[in-house]
Amino acid sequence: MTLVAHLTELRNRVAKALLALLLASAVAFWWYEHGLGDFIRAPYCGLEPELRYGGDADGGCGLLITDVFGGVFIRLKVSLLAGAVLSAPVWLYQLWAFVTPGLKRNERRYGVGFVLVSSTLFALGAVLAYVSLSAGLELLLGLAGDGVVIALTAQDYIGFVLSLLVAFGVSFEVPLVAVALNAVGVLSYEALRRSRRWIFFLTIVFAAFVTPTQDPFTMLLMAGPMILLFELAIQVARLVDRRRARRDAREHFHDVGDDEASPLDVRPSALDAAPSRLDADPAVQPADRRTASRG
Repeated sequence: MTLVAHLTELRNRVAKALLALLLASAVAFWWYEHGLGDFIRAPYCGLEPELRYGGDADGGCGLLITDVFGGVFIRLKVSLLAGAVLSAPVWLYQLWAFVTPGLKRNERRYGVGFVLVSSTLFALGAVLAYVSLSAGLELLLGLAGDGVVIALTAQDYIGFVLSLLVAFGVSFEVPLVAVALNAVGVLSYEALRRSRRWIFFLTIVFAAFVTPTQDPFTMLLMAGPMILLFELAIQVARLVDRRRARRDAREHFHDVGDDEASPLDVRPSALDAAPSRLDADPAVQPADRRTASRG
């Protein structure tokens, strides 16, 4: 394909992805008043009554809006993020369809596996963040002590929830990068094994900076699964390197430079002690010679 043809195809696929995002965002905009908003507010509304503005024993809760356009921006923000999640199969397919023609068969197989695993890890991280959200809110809001009226604004609370979900989802993708680098031969198992302690330490530091709450509970909740995933990535790298070593051993000349001669055995092989039937009987016909050679 020419450069213009590539750009045309890219434009068409980006247009299809944006159209899918727009339609999914419209669905999410309608869904906000039919369950999505309640789903986002559920961790806050499940707190103790004294930790909720307008809270009572019946479970009432309220979030404040301090400006005229606050409600519109909140709904648009939630709709766009939910639309990106709902339309992910479409825009991921458009991205994959654009990249696939330039990949080899094994690269396509690895690419499909990478997309599936990365999507699963992102979903697991977001689920873990949502499940632990109530405990984190209770810990943080409870530190305010008695005599304090807690009234969260809708912008702050929903922004906090969305950033926490995205932070956990993205953090679960980081160990997959180590596996991808090992698969392409950039990062070896020995390097990962020697750096294991530093990797775990930097994981804790990364969790401390990425978590929006900056509290030890959320930091450890993110760092713990990430350490387990990194350990799993190290073991996967060990298996990949072991299989690569066996494959290279079968090829024999994998450690020879491009400007070096192959270590071939140039010594002549020993002659047969007894002549073959073809050499012993010159009267054998060509057909018989072919039969004898096949035998």
